[in-house]
Amino acid sequence: MIGFKPEKFIEEAVKEIKNSVDGNVIIAWSGGVDSTTTAVLVNKAVGERLLCIFVDTGFMRKNEPERMKEVGKALDLRIKMVDAKNRFLSALKGVKDPEKKRKICGELFIRIFEEEARNFEAKYLAQGTIAPDWIESGGGIRDTIKSHHNVGGLPEKMGLKLIEPLRELYKDEVRKVGKVLGIPKEIYTRQPFPGPGLAIRIVGEVTEERVNIIREACAITEKEIESAVAEGKMERPWQYFAVLLPTKSVGVHGDVRAYGYTVVIRAVDSIDGMSAAYSKIPHEVLQKISTKITNELKDRVTRVVYDITNKPPGTIEYI
Repeated sequence: MIGFKPEKFIEEAVKEIKNSVDGNVIIAWSGGVDSTTTAVLVNKAVGERLLCIFVDTGFMRKNEPERMKEVGKALDLRIKMVDAKNRFLSALKGVKDPEKKRKICGELFIRIFEEEARNFEAKYLAQGTIAPDWIESGGGIRDTIKSHHNVGGLPEKMGLKLIEPLRELYKDEVRKVGKVLGIPKEIYTRQPFPGPGLAIRIVGEVTEERVNIIREACAITEKEIESAVAEGKMERPWQYFAVLLPTKSVGVHGDVRAYGYTVVIRAVDSIDGMSAAYSKIPHEVLQKISTKITNELKDRVTRVVYDITNKPPGTIEYI
């Protein structure tokens, strides 16, 4: 938006929610900037009628559920943690197609929220949907680039009315709104994390073993890049993570032959996520990431590569 004013947006969004919502609300809260900003906006409008549902899919960042409990308490949000790890793993068993993965995750999310809504007697579901989500999910005359779980994954029949106050905003605008709302900088500057989580950072079938591998690889990647930024060695990328490829290759650990997966490091610079350029990470940082991943995931990962593809032609996430 040209001349976007977050203060005015907040005033109008809160007013709109107050005028249109006449019952209890649950929100699909992940702890990211989009869902957290939505939660705080809705909380300002309806107060105790809002319940934030954090669904632990089993595909979260390392130690994420524990961290989010602390964040929710700090923001004075009413939260409920739902352990759905087994349900998501079971639903994705044998599924390799990326669009099917996203849609299965989206539908399962909604079914869980419908269950929680009945318990809370909620009529509304709030989501942190932003403009790139529905643009890339296609529809009408638009091609589908990739279905976002909160758009393309929504079932045709749903027992909840949607509230999406950020629907017309881009990521940079959401961050401005979050800052004005008083959300901690750690949250409103947080890099994007997909709704289906690590499930879409695994190319091919999702298994518990592969989830454990990519969770550790992502944690190492984030930690090393953030350390390099803190030390002034590089600028902080817009988004940075690891991806697990389904193929294995031969490697060597000491004098022993190993046969393990390939991990791809992905880091991009962007403003709104609609286009992106790969980040020029110093080789010493990439080497440190590679060494740590192959050492800490010994025998499971034998090769680490860096993706230098821009968007377009590639997308930021792999699937």
